[in-house]
Amino acid sequence: MDDSTAIGSNIAIRIRNQKVDKQARKSLSVFYQNLEEALDLRRKNYNLFTILQNIWQISDAVDFSSNDILSLGSSSLLRREFLNELEKNPSFSPGSGGSRVLDGNYPYLEETEQQIAEFHGAESGLLFASGFDANVAIWTAIPRLGDVIVYDALVHASTHEGMSQSLAMARKEFLHNDIESFRETLVSIAETQPLIKSRKRCIIVAVESVYSMDGDICPLQELVDIAREVFVGEEGTVQFVVDEAHSTGVIGENGKGLVSALGLERAIAVRLHTFGKAMSAGGAIILGNNTVRTVTINFARSVVFSTAPSFPFVAAIRAGYNLLASGQTEKVIFKAQDRVQQLVRMFLDAIVSHPHWGAAQDLGVIAIPLTVDTWQSQPYLSHIVPIRTQEPYHYWLFFHLIFKGFSVFPVDYPTVPKGQSRLKITFHAKNTMDEVSLLVKTIFEFVQEVVEIRNATKWGNEVPSAARSVYEWMEKEKLTGFGRM
Repeated sequence: MDDSTAIGSNIAIRIRNQKVDKQARKSLSVFYQNLEEALDLRRKNYNLFTILQNIWQISDAVDFSSNDILSLGSSSLLRREFLNELEKNPSFSPGSGGSRVLDGNYPYLEETEQQIAEFHGAESGLLFASGFDANVAIWTAIPRLGDVIVYDALVHASTHEGMSQSLAMARKEFLHNDIESFRETLVSIAETQPLIKSRKRCIIVAVESVYSMDGDICPLQELVDIAREVFVGEEGTVQFVVDEAHSTGVIGENGKGLVSALGLERAIAVRLHTFGKAMSAGGAIILGNNTVRTVTINFARSVVFSTAPSFPFVAAIRAGYNLLASGQTEKVIFKAQDRVQQLVRMFLDAIVSHPHWGAAQDLGVIAIPLTVDTWQSQPYLSHIVPIRTQEPYHYWLFFHLIFKGFSVFPVDYPTVPKGQSRLKITFHAKNTMDEVSLLVKTIFEFVQEVVEIRNATKWGNEVPSAARSVYEWMEKEKLTGFGRM
């Protein structure tokens, strides 16, 4: 590995940052020594987070990792729309006057919230600086003392953060996307919680439309139907909160999200849409009725004690929604939504029809959970496709793809549970069919190399060529981890 190149340097920094250097911190004060000791716990497990420019930003590697799903971030159309918003409001202030409950409110902000709410078929909305802030606000403000939260096992960390601070009487997990587990959980609560049984308190369900680590879609209609069956004649006892972070702009007509695609706007109490992904902006919005909005304003500390979103921040969000509402993401920008669906289907079809796919699965070299289900008949697929591997194969595949010019994202503990590491591939409207075909070809080059090693008469400590070049460099640097011990 040549650490003087952009890609080699990126990998080198990632690996070097995991090294525990006790000698270097001996001269530090106790304060900084304590902090470094906390970081060393991450370094010892080779999972210290490092902020770096991604491979596609510093080289000509193909982007299969960023959140710019509709490729609006690289579109001059979005930039023009944003500048138009600024030009239409020449007297805007670049800052904000304070909290929304003090001097931070202004007409453009409220107009944008209402525009977004109407686009998604909701009564009202409330903008936040980030999806994390919005999720924490939902779960700290909305559940009342005595309510019970029921949540999918794979909900986002921000949901867990909010739930841990909520007033809810209890929290119950159900197995990920498991309809029967959900039913059993509701029945158990109905039988054991008097306040729920007497309809004095509610069950609030936390799910996501698209799960970012597994790339699968919530069976939302089925969950809603089960809630109605278990609490027949007791409408309102079960209320849903749907995090639409990864479906905004991608799923449904004009990218309205899963709830709208299923026609469940009136059945879902609260929705969260974020703008840092397909919308190529920042922030998030909580959608619901006026009661939900008012409760959030009053009981969410991130509203009361935070500065309101600034005009440029809101204008960037509004610009994206102007493009969605006018249909330009479906007609002008690469036919972006259809394009993403087409590329994902092409990728999955090429994977499962490849002659080495069977051997790859049998030997545990790679597995793609989405191929297990009847993905061919699904009306829409996620833009996220995780590739599961044995450890340390996920490192080996990461090195292989990076050196071949593909920017992909390895996901390890603590982002996912131990033993569930994977490579996350994200598709974008700007990706080409040739790029997808080459990606599949490159994945199976890796598969073939590993299979040949596995089938060798004398099994030793051999690793694929890309990993070998990294490990040779690591040996010179006296580094361990990333599959090298």
